Amino acid sequence: MREALFVKQNSDKWKEFENLSSGDPDQLAERFITITDDLAYAKTFYPKSKTTVYLNGLASKLHQSIYKNRKEKGSRIWQFWKMELPLLFFKHRKKLLYSFWFFIIFSLIGALSAKYDSSFVRLIMGDSYVSMTNENIAKGNPFGVYNQQGEFLMFLSIASNNIYVAFTMYVCGVFFSVGTVYFIIRNAIMLGSFQYYFFCKGLGWASVLVIWIHGTLEISAIIIAGGAGLVLGNSLLFPGTYKRIVSLKAGAKEGLKIVIGLVPVFICAAFLEGFVTRHTEMPVWASVSILVLSLVFIIWYVVIYPHQLNRKIKETQQQ
Repeated sequence: MREALFVKQNSDKWKEFENLSSGDPDQLAERFITITDDLAYAKTFYPKSKTTVYLNGLASKLHQSIYKNRKEKGSRIWQFWKMELPLLFFKHRKKLLYSFWFFIIFSLIGALSAKYDSSFVRLIMGDSYVSMTNENIAKGNPFGVYNQQGEFLMFLSIASNNIYVAFTMYVCGVFFSVGTVYFIIRNAIMLGSFQYYFFCKGLGWASVLVIWIHGTLEISAIIIAGGAGLVLGNSLLFPGTYKRIVSLKAGAKEGLKIVIGLVPVFICAAFLEGFVTRHTEMPVWASVSILVLSLVFIIWYVVIYPHQLNRKIKETQQQ
């Protein structure tokens, strides 16, 4: 069918949907299904036409109306943690995966650089930090940095700093994702060189049992924050059939929700670093238990549960 004929046959219906408001959820849902069918047809046969852009906008408008008129069960905050945030993880799983692989690759690069360049660790971590750690190793307290400050003050400073870093990574995504990638690379290289430093001192596994008590949650959240920045940046780079400004607004909103969702994770990681990590003499089983539980939680909440939730929603819609 020619585009002109397609528009002529449906234009009255589209104008009616656009101009008439409805508070009936069933009627809104029926209109939304009709428009998405027309949009699918337009994308297939007229992918770059103004008709497709128009239908995309109308479908978005109807979707927002459905969301606005939907009666939510329970607390809005609870729904955010139970449904909205996991579904955002699923929707943007590729961006999260890109952030993860960027981080892993450049952590390895950081470790290799530290291995083949003895001055690299000082360049990345700073002379004062390396000198202090060397002194602590000589005193038999290699992780003394974690008990030099009071628990509560340490908790507050670490939590605020990590939340600031996460929001910075997200906001810098507006620079076509380059800003976010820069911060991912920077943090990854720092972690790789830092971890290699302890391995070369013969304290590798000891450092894992101490540092990763809080590091499992902290580093995971940093990687996810990088994914949120990529959501923002890619919405600007790849708007699809939306206008670029519309795509940017949607990407900014969804990326912000992801970063806000990370705040409790950063708070929990800061609590562990401020109150638990300092006890470097704790039993191995206790350290391993905290580390494993943290890792299992991240894998379940960010990867497994979102897939299960998405599959459950699809099955419900098909019934």
